[in-house]
Amino acid sequence: MAHRIITINRMYGSGGRLLGKALAEKLGIGFYDKELIRLASEKNQIPYQELEKVDEKKASQWRLPVKEQMQMEPQYHFHPMNDVLFETQSQVIQELAQKEDCIIVGRCANYVLGDKCFSLFVYAPFEYRVQSIMERLGREEKSARALVKKMDKTRRSYYEFFTDEKWKDLSNYQMCIDTSRFDQEFLLKLLADVYAAL
Repeated sequence: MAHRIITINRMYGSGGRLLGKALAEKLGIGFYDKELIRLASEKNQIPYQELEKVDEKKASQWRLPVKEQMQMEPQYHFHPMNDVLFETQSQVIQELAQKEDCIIVGRCANYVLGDKCFSLFVYAPFEYRVQSIMERLGREEKSARALVKKMDKTRRSYYEFFTDEKWKDLSNYQMCIDTSRFDQEFLLKLLADVYAAL
């Protein structure tokens, strides 16, 4: 790899984003999650708020997001904003991989970069993730359970729609980590060692 890139796909509530951010800080390298929306916004001159609405979501088969004024612009007719964002983010991801070491969360980055990255899948048992969301977001158990199921379904359908690969197929990743089994300090040390070996 010209630059050392770690991509992270994660189950909702597993702490994959938090782990990635902490690792980037420990290593002193770039961290890209929501930042990818901002970069795509600047590249396409589309307001951040419009892109954020469709981030990591596939377009509905029943309707385009025509409520949004941007979707009605002539250049986006018949081209859902979800697709515009995915294509632009893919370009941004490829550009980042050519210029710096970094950690990229979600956005099918492991698929976009192929063998130019080290791909990580972060997961945890359902009950652990529900508890995590209850604590992190202050949700009641019923609400947390529904949210974890919804977000996992959204991420899976997004990944599988844009890649034609299975989100939970472990062969798509070079390492899979169950965050319920280890504390963050151990995982950061482990991943820092992996990064050093890339």
